[in-house]
Amino acid sequence: MTFLTKHLQLRRIPLTLFISFVLMMVPVHATTLKIATLSPEGSMWMEKMRKGADEVAQKTGSRVKFKFYPGGVMGNDQAVLRKIRIGQLHGGAVVSGSLSQFFPANQLYTQPMKFSSHEEVDYVRERMDPFIINGLEEAGFKILGIAGGGFAYIMSKVPIETVQDLKIQKVWLPDNHKISPEAIQTFGFTPIPLPISDVRTSLQSGLINTIATSPVGAVVLQWHTQIKYVTYVPLAYLHAVLAVNKKKFSKIDPQDQKVVLMTMQKIFREIDLQNREDDVRAIETLKKRGVKFITPSGDVMEEWKETAQKASKKMVESGTLPKEVANTMDQHIAQFNAKSDKTNDQ
Repeated sequence: MTFLTKHLQLRRIPLTLFISFVLMMVPVHATTLKIATLSPEGSMWMEKMRKGADEVAQKTGSRVKFKFYPGGVMGNDQAVLRKIRIGQLHGGAVVSGSLSQFFPANQLYTQPMKFSSHEEVDYVRERMDPFIINGLEEAGFKILGIAGGGFAYIMSKVPIETVQDLKIQKVWLPDNHKISPEAIQTFGFTPIPLPISDVRTSLQSGLINTIATSPVGAVVLQWHTQIKYVTYVPLAYLHAVLAVNKKKFSKIDPQDQKVVLMTMQKIFREIDLQNREDDVRAIETLKKRGVKFITPSGDVMEEWKETAQKASKKMVESGTLPKEVANTMDQHIAQFNAKSDKTNDQ
């Protein structure tokens, strides 16, 4: 090694240290994700999501933060989606039906009476959630988490036992839910579309007398104070997603993206489990308030199931659900039931 080479190497060492020092002093670009939701402040959903946000901020050195707008202060899901489109918001924790305008097959799980147990749901979701996540991503949303909202039951001011009973009621339908019209016609009722924020007052005024929601949803939103009966038929499985504008999310450092995804997916698994426990407690709350649970008899239950099957078929025929995907889900349900039957026989 020549004297000149040694001299240049010695000169290079302090220069490298200087560059490293300068890079350390350069401020790292921070991203704040503005997220809106109808979940009220203090609810389990908000507590869990804030917990996840704190963990993300800690693990990313505050390079990624969340700012939440709870309790519907940014409007209903439709208003939130409009504000995401113009950049005023970056995402929302919204019910699945809100996103069906971008990806209709997002309603896959809401087919009437498709599931009969949480175990069946778990088996199918493990295999079908990726389809929903990919479909919404192609529509421009990065899905940070999916959580089940439990089973929706018919809740009403008058007793409803049969499909015929339902046909003559004033039934609420979310104004942003793109349910197949053919499916609704199968059940034979004329829906009254309203935003979620108007449901309680509409029950009070008599504009509507029948809703379909989960027990915990009815309690959290105080709708349970206006209903007297629950038709104990798992009408549909509900789920919600934490969806963020894909372009906004892509601007986050790739390593930080991984942190956000892993953390919020974990949080939404916690929400999933907590929802089920809360649903059990909510059913007890309804019973203590004197709400009567109606369980249809065998023949009547068969009529509900047959009508539900026809409605699902209409959702496929109308193009709301891709036939191949709907068939795949049916196969998973059949596989689960076959395994369950085999286990019970042993």
